[in-house]
Amino acid sequence: MLERYSRQILFDGIGEQGQRRLLASRAVVIGCGALGAIHIETLARAGVGALRVIDRDVVELSNLHRQILYTEDDARAGLPKAIAAAERVRRINSDVDVDGVVQDIDPLTVERAIRDADVVLDATDNFETRYIVNDAASKLRRPWVYGAVVGGGGLTMTIRPGVTACLRCLFETMPPPGSSPTCDTAGVAMPAVAVIASIQAAEAIKLLAGREDLLHGGLMQIDVWENRFSRIGLDGLREQSNCPVCSRGEYEYLDGSGQRATTMCGRGAVQVSAAGAVALDLETLAERLRAAGDVQLNEYLLRFRTGDIEMTVFRDARSIIKGVSDPAQARSLYARYVGA
Repeated sequence: MLERYSRQILFDGIGEQGQRRLLASRAVVIGCGALGAIHIETLARAGVGALRVIDRDVVELSNLHRQILYTEDDARAGLPKAIAAAERVRRINSDVDVDGVVQDIDPLTVERAIRDADVVLDATDNFETRYIVNDAASKLRRPWVYGAVVGGGGLTMTIRPGVTACLRCLFETMPPPGSSPTCDTAGVAMPAVAVIASIQAAEAIKLLAGREDLLHGGLMQIDVWENRFSRIGLDGLREQSNCPVCSRGEYEYLDGSGQRATTMCGRGAVQVSAAGAVALDLETLAERLRAAGDVQLNEYLLRFRTGDIEMTVFRDARSIIKGVSDPAQARSLYARYVGA
């Protein structure tokens, strides 16, 4: 079996001992989109022994420019991303024990999903899910690698519970809905995805191979379009932040205090409500959404239509999404077009 990885074993950073550790390890990838596709392919080829890949969405034609695991056939068939990804892994490396899970990650599912992981990779599309993962990983003491990309740039951070700062240490509260661009409003460049995902995968391999001494130890920020590269050191942040997770062991996002999605009986719609008091800037959101669909705006609400979906967004960040009945799908659409 080791012959397959001979060139990787020759690399001093891994070696035979590191390779054996990889073969005995389990990684969990949450999100099988742009970042996750690169994580999955890289870890499967590197010989990570077991992979659990989780996603709630299906493959669409608009995914293919940046989600390298999938083909036009997958999009035509409307395959769930987790299933298509798992099938791809089996063709790449039949020795990998891969489990494709079609599931939404929420307070009820997250702990079971990552409980046996040696590392968790974040390839999600919204801050709500990341905060849920952060709580669960901190509670279960599972290392995880945060990553996000939009436009031509992105950022990544490796979190080791009890050792480093966590996501809440850095971002105490979620960005308000509508305050940040998303891939569906600002687009995304594949080279930016490749760079951030590759750094995340490298950090995961270091953790699994027992090379924690080589982790970058900061917040990496890279914009491949504007040629900006930086690393912000985070030494001491955990001790200084008074973070509710690290300082007090409070896991409020596991208690379900985040976003709410409720099926509206008889209306063929789901209402999504943001956590806490939010005053949404509808005018700014409208400008971002015009490139993605039809937008109507008045002083009370914004109405957005794309395909068969209609979203009515109010200034308190509440949204009624018509054309769906599944709360998980509604949350995904909200994250896609409104934000966290």
